[in-house]
Amino acid sequence: MSTWEKDCSELLTKVHSSNPLVHNMTNVVVTNFTANGLYALGASPVMAYAPEEVADMAKIAGAVVLNIGTLNRELVDAMITAGQSANEHGVPVLLDPVGAGATHFRTESALRILSEVKISLVRGNAAEVAHLIGEAHEIKGVDAGDSPSSNHVDLAIRAARALSTIVVITGKEDVITDGSSARMICGGDALLTKVTGAGCLLTSVLGAFAAVESNLLLAGTAGLAFYSAAASRAAARTADLGPGSFQIAFLDELAQLHTGSLMGHVSVRESGTTTAGGTR
Repeated sequence: MSTWEKDCSELLTKVHSSNPLVHNMTNVVVTNFTANGLYALGASPVMAYAPEEVADMAKIAGAVVLNIGTLNRELVDAMITAGQSANEHGVPVLLDPVGAGATHFRTESALRILSEVKISLVRGNAAEVAHLIGEAHEIKGVDAGDSPSSNHVDLAIRAARALSTIVVITGKEDVITDGSSARMICGGDALLTKVTGAGCLLTSVLGAFAAVESNLLLAGTAGLAFYSAAASRAAARTADLGPGSFQIAFLDELAQLHTGSLMGHVSVRESGTTTAGGTR
């Protein structure tokens, strides 16, 4: 087992043993899938949106996830309240800027959250992340347009430096960076793009790992790697059956993750150098 696999496996064991509480202020499209996915992983999900309780819930959580997929002004206000409470109590806050760039309100809401809350990690597709730092990038609804994955590393590094946070860009290859070093995680399966909420659940899974590890570059790498492994294993089990069967198998694979799950399913490269010999 490589060093990165060992480190990631230790974090999975921590998630299983500590059952971290992840406070999700997420969108109405993905609530059920997100809750089931976190339960399968071994975390404990809670969905609390009321302005009267979000601060109290955030301060007892292991991580807070803010997802603007179906936003309104009142929800953004509540997200900021929750995020600021989490900041005050040392709880990591993750932002999923769903569809940033699609509308002015959506982009401005994401930027407002970034300006008023200390965000520990941003996870989005290339278009969403680009719009957060004022760069034009094709976006269709809440989905990114096509762009070379080779450009994602540079974009992620620019965004991490501009936003002073860990940045994750997901795509054919996932990229995570703190603005200094970058890692590329290769694995998963294209069927993830056919399941509504796969990216949203991923952000919450990253929250579960962030809840048990203060080194968020490591926590994010572990979350991305195990998520990719579960998808790869699920796709192998449901070949030719379609996204419905894949979705169920994916939840099953999240529940069955163990310290050996990464072998042969995921590879990680850092600074252009391969650090593991798994397969896509």
